Amino acid sequence: MLRDDINNAVKEAMKAREERKLSTLRMVNSTIKNADIAARGEGKPPLSDADLLSVLQKMIKQRQESVELYEKGGRAELAAQEREEIAVISAYLPKQMSDDDMKAAIAAAIKETGAAGMKDMGKVVGVLKGKYAGQMDFGKASGLVKAALTG
Repeated sequence: MLRDDINNAVKEAMKAREERKLSTLRMVNSTIKNADIAARGEGKPPLSDADLLSVLQKMIKQRQESVELYEKGGRAELAAQEREEIAVISAYLPKQMSDDDMKAAIAAAIKETGAAGMKDMGKVVGVLKGKYAGQMDFGKASGLVKAALTG
């Protein structure tokens, strides 16, 4: 379904002659195809929507890192280009959870798994990834899980 949305958006961007959006969406499609090929090489089926969301999040993270580097290097035009790409890719992600929602979800996952200490961190993060793929920044979430488990 997400693939169809992206492919339809490519067609709309072509008709509207939106060059930045079109090139970004083509890059997204290319990244998805590469991920599918890699999965097939490992004997896995094509990526599900949840897997695609993590691919999109990874792309956004790469662009955010590029923005920081371009700003440090004084390349404002390249940083602006990366921000435009982030905006296009973000449109296909579900709404991100607030910090309070994330903390509530973490507390529920800890309760669900019966996690008692740091050795159970992987279980908690696994439950969160299963339920909240694409909605949560797992880099930030792992820090919050660690804090919750260490007391």
